[in-house]
Amino acid sequence: MSRFLRWTAAVAAALLVAGCGGSSGGGHDEGKGAAGGTGPASKGTGRTPASTPPALPSSLTSQRPDWHTCKATEDSAAPGDAWRCATLRVPLDWSKPGGTTIGLALMRSRATGSGRIGSLLFNFGGPGGSGLSMMPYYAATVPKLHERYDLVSWDPRGVGASEGVRCRGDRAIAKAEQVDATPDTPAEERAYLRDAADFGQGCRKAAGALLAHVSTTDTARDMDLMRQVLGDRTMHYFGISYGTELGGVYAHLFPGRVGRLILDAVVDPTADAVGHAENQTRGFQRALDDYLKSTGQDPRQGSRKIADLLRRLDSEPLRTSSGRRLTQTLAVTGIVVPLYTKAAWPRLTSALDAAEKGDGSPLLALADQYDERDSSGHYGTTSHAQRVISCLDDRQRPTLAETKRLLPEFERISPVFGDFLGWDTAGWCHDWPVPGQYDTPEVSAPGAAPVLLVGNTGDPATPYEGTRRMADELGKGVGIELTWKGEGHGAYGSGSDCVDNAVDTYLLEGRAPKDGTACS
Repeated sequence: MSRFLRWTAAVAAALLVAGCGGSSGGGHDEGKGAAGGTGPASKGTGRTPASTPPALPSSLTSQRPDWHTCKATEDSAAPGDAWRCATLRVPLDWSKPGGTTIGLALMRSRATGSGRIGSLLFNFGGPGGSGLSMMPYYAATVPKLHERYDLVSWDPRGVGASEGVRCRGDRAIAKAEQVDATPDTPAEERAYLRDAADFGQGCRKAAGALLAHVSTTDTARDMDLMRQVLGDRTMHYFGISYGTELGGVYAHLFPGRVGRLILDAVVDPTADAVGHAENQTRGFQRALDDYLKSTGQDPRQGSRKIADLLRRLDSEPLRTSSGRRLTQTLAVTGIVVPLYTKAAWPRLTSALDAAEKGDGSPLLALADQYDERDSSGHYGTTSHAQRVISCLDDRQRPTLAETKRLLPEFERISPVFGDFLGWDTAGWCHDWPVPGQYDTPEVSAPGAAPVLLVGNTGDPATPYEGTRRMADELGKGVGIELTWKGEGHGAYGSGSDCVDNAVDTYLLEGRAPKDGTACS
């Protein structure tokens, strides 16, 4: 089982071109971050009001990170001499800041020019994405910003080098790939939910006490301690995809400490778990329609053809050159990957053509890339971290019966992705060991400095309608919307000088564009 992970378009393109391991399978989830505090959600709105944790001990606020040469990790090579790494100690439980601490892995590259502004903190999405793996690559996208900012990123709690959680071994993951994620019979339904519950128990055993302390609120509070330790008066931040929700939660908790915040590929903070699934179903179908139009096909007919292929795969998986079989679920994942960036559309064409001719190898290769499976059969853990974070954030737990009632609407929205994402609402957090905290995150930030939100009309994973909703939720005079009429996941660094110049001007000079500005 895998959800569709949200990631930056530039990174997706690089992964596709290079053919290296992609961002892990992960899905419709948009993070549904925390509102404030770590207690149970309030009953009327499903949101938790902001609360002030106890004062932090000086042992945390006076930390002096031991910056040293970064080493290679399981997921990436050593980044080179420009980068230094360190460990930040943060409370395991933010309601008990003087108690047990955990270590967060940080990475930094100092500003390359004069007129340094401060630190610019990056979160690339997920939830569950590793900043240590992404930051050195993404630095090539932001050379102007690097001149005046120290580029900083980190592995959030539960991710990678920061107490990263692995809920299953490689053999168990490979076996789970054969579970039908769109069950058609009572036996398949039982297997689907049994697999989901088994995954949760694996996470409980692997994470222990940490499982209840990896919420978006916990990470937002980590960020503010990071800001203090780095010596910055205000937070300058670049959040992409799920990172936009994290940025919104930070702004809500610490409105007076907001400096210059960019939120690109914006999550809809008004949608609950089912709403996010519906949003992403629309987004991926919209991107697929645009792709089909680009090839001269009628979107309705082209989608029907792909849906027919998936139905055949449900009963008869395709052979591949590796000896493995391309199942329906793996095929859906493979189709999703090239929709993250327009540059990869030709690869989708060749993969679909091969599948129609009986060869599932290209689609399987795309799915493996997304699921971080290498040639030796080893899988990455981004999807594990995504699940432990999102299932702590999300309070909504649709039952099997509720999901079945939802399926017709999902299938109406998309004949290709609807069934998969509809069923995902039942399986993703089924029988999870810890309760979810919120229906929707609280991101209102009255009095905060202007926050620049960038939405892309062709974004498949975070549909652009969420940009306006985030702006409205942040509050009048805080959320500033910039729209790019383009394709792919994310806008900055994706080929629009208009977008790039607006973002650079805001971050370097503090001047935001007029709310509602559009770049074609």
